[in-house]
This record gives sequence, C-alpha cells and structure tokens, in this order.
Amino acid sequence: MAISDLTEQLGRSLEGLVSTVTDPFSDTVVRLGVTGLSRAGKTVFITGLVANLLDRGRMPQLRAEGARRIEAAYLQPQPDDTVARFDFETHLAALTGDNPHWPESTRAVSELRLSFRVKPRGLLGALRDSQVVHVDIVDYPGEWLLDLALLDKSYAQWADDTLTRMARRPEGAACLAQARAEDGALKHDEMRAQALAAEFTAYLLAARAAGWSDCTPGRFLLPGELAGSPVLTFAPIPEPASAGRGSLWREMERRYEAYKAKVVKPFFRAHFARIDRQVVLVDVLGAIHAGPQALEDLRQTMAEILTAFRPGRNGFLSEILLGRRVEKVLFAATKADHLHQAQHAALTAITEALVREARDRAAFSGAEVAAMSLAGLRATVEEVVTRDGAELPMVRGRLAQSGKTAAMYAGELPLDPARLLSPARQGAARWLDADFALMAFDPARLSLRPGEGPPHIRLDRAAEFLIGDKL
Repeated sequence: MAISDLTEQLGRSLEGLVSTVTDPFSDTVVRLGVTGLSRAGKTVFITGLVANLLDRGRMPQLRAEGARRIEAAYLQPQPDDTVARFDFETHLAALTGDNPHWPESTRAVSELRLSFRVKPRGLLGALRDSQVVHVDIVDYPGEWLLDLALLDKSYAQWADDTLTRMARRPEGAACLAQARAEDGALKHDEMRAQALAAEFTAYLLAARAAGWSDCTPGRFLLPGELAGSPVLTFAPIPEPASAGRGSLWREMERRYEAYKAKVVKPFFRAHFARIDRQVVLVDVLGAIHAGPQALEDLRQTMAEILTAFRPGRNGFLSEILLGRRVEKVLFAATKADHLHQAQHAALTAITEALVREARDRAAFSGAEVAAMSLAGLRATVEEVVTRDGAELPMVRGRLAQSGKTAAMYAGELPLDPARLLSPARQGAARWLDADFALMAFDPARLSLRPGEGPPHIRLDRAAEFLIGDKL
C-alpha cells in the first residue's frame, strides 16, 4: 500500500473515531447516497421520495408512519456548506404544476437534509422524549460512481479493457480505428492528444445515448469546470513494446493517473467515503429495450459497482480501524409505471438476477443488498385492453412529444430472468422470441389532497429498507 493511501485511510479512521465517540451524545444522522445510471430518473426519485416523506399519506409500508411514531418531518440546511443544495422545491413544482414536466437533471453533487422528530419504540416510548433523526441525501452522478473502479486499475489495464469494450459496440468503430492507428512510442504531440480525447469523448456520448451502461471516465460526459484541462485530454491507445519519457503513451498514462488523483480521489474523500446507505437507480427496461448486449453490459456494470463500495456493518471498532462502511445498498429498477402491475414481479426478478454477484459479495461482508422495481412519480394509469380475444395489461399516459394520451404494452417480461440473461451472456444480437418497446411519457397533471405526496410506486418500501431501522 502506498504511503499516501495509508495516510488517507488513517485520516478516515480518525474521522470515524471522532464520529463514533460523539454520535451517542448527538442526534442520529444517516447519510443516504443516491446515484443513477444513464436515464434512470435520479432527480425524480429524490423529489418524489422527499415529497412523500414530508406528506406521508401514500407511505403505508413505512412502519414508523404506520405506528404513528413520526411526529414531524421538515427540511433543514444541509451540514456541508460547500455543497450545492438539491433544488427540491423547483423540481417538485415542475412535476406538480399546471404544466407538469420532467425537471432538469443534476450534473454535480448536491445535498438535502430531511429531519424527523420520532417517538421512541417500545413499551416505554411514551415515557421518553422524542428523538431527532437527520437523513442527509447526497445526490451525485452515476458516472462518478463508476469512476471509483479506476482507482484499482493502471493506465495499461484501463486502456486494454476500454479498447476491448469499444470493439463490441458499434458506436466505438471510429474511435477504435483512430486509437489503433497511433504509435504510443512516438513523441507526444498535443494536437494529436486533443484529437484522440475529442474522438473518445464523442464515442462515450454516443455510447451513453445508445443505452450502454459503462461509459467511464465519467467526467468526460460531465466536464464542468474541467473542460479542456489535461486531466480530460487523454484516451485509450494500444500499449507499445517500449515507451520512453516524452512519448505519447507516457503522457497519456500521466494524465490518467492525474485524473484518478485530482478528480476521483477528492470525490471519494469528500463525499463517497462518508455514505452509510446507498441507492443505485437503474433503467432496466431501457437496457432490455436496447437488446441483449446492452443488458449484459448493465449486468457487468452492476457487478463492478459494488467494488466501489466498502460494504459491511458499522460498529465501534470497524469505524475506528476501517472507516465507515455502506451498510445497505438498494438497486432499484425505475420506470415501473411503464408496466402494468402484473409485470412488476418479473421486473423485480430480473433486477435481482442482474445484481446477484453484487448482492452475494455484500452479504458476505455483512451488508444488506435489496432489489426492487419502483417509480419516483407515477406518470401512467393502468388498464386492460382486449385484442384478438386476449387481454393485454397496459398503461396509459401523456406522450412526451405530442402531449396526447396513448396506451402502451411494452411486451411480456419472462418470469424466469434466465430467458433474458442467458442470451445476453452468450452475446446474442437481438431477442429471438420477443419484442420490447417503450414510450416516453410526460408527468400527468395532479390533484393532491392535503397530507398526500405525489403518486409513486414502492417509495414507501424503499424508504423502509433504507432508513426504517433509524426511525
């Protein structure tokens, strides 16, 4: 282990010691990380979750609410003064206003503190004072989560993995040809480096638009203030037999290592290493619609995701010696409102199969992993239509492009996930015995009664799994 890595681990351990010693004398704080892979609906999930935790009329599966132990819930300023506040009010107005529309997605880290005043559990609860529980929701792009896996890869390993992945994707043809034409042993030329980085960035954007899940490094897609900087001006190229100082290969390697040191590690230290519970939102339906190869890419991506976490139970000694660990991880298939409830069990089963490797690894470490299908905001209503003598369970919603209402039958998901995952693992180019379709729906105009949050699917079950033990 490098001295710098050892120093970072020691620093995190000391932070864990301080928080462990002081926490018994302060309010309970849970840091809930929320991230989402491409087009998973992260902003809508957070907005719907917070709105329904403030007005809990639609949260029957949250046991603390069912037992009437939650006396109040309210928003407070988040504790991190240098982190942007999640713009909950603006996003909620977009979803529930007179002209409802999907809010703008967030492109950086943001945070929101939701505080609860809760009656204690047990027979003696009435004799004890209410306790305060703070839930700090940390919102960050899924692309940054995938970057954490780069910390354990050298440039040579990353370049080889990326070029291999690129060869399997039609969107990577031009970038792969350009990379293979380069001789990394030649002297570094900045114009060539910029051309390689520009082509690589174009490939990542096209791959994400096509539905592929692993599109790292994430800051190439969300550069922000780093646009044009050397840490975003590198690309994978084949490793030459030898490469001296000043060569293109050495400069690409240096910039890759700088990306890890100056972009990925600061994010890990400042935000990720402090997370207690984690939600990973996944557009499983979108991957199925994109085809077997996209679904297999998603499975491999989710298997890698848990390597970024330090799963396990938080205890006094573990926090001192190892720093805080992620105790619970929820993999949630979003957009369940695109399916009739008759198919939700199949969507959940497919999601559980996709995260099997991650779940087993986390369970061995003492963490809890769950998978479910949900919708942060329900944008459709269900209906059953008879066609050719057969009943089709469908959903009806307002189309995003025309604004007209339309009914959709996405296709019948198999109850056995192996019927999808097996051809995906075998590299099938398309589904042989089924077609899966999706429509883009806009949110419907709502009429909410006092005490009710926006309609959703299983946000109450998600909240119970993630924070129910703390309420």
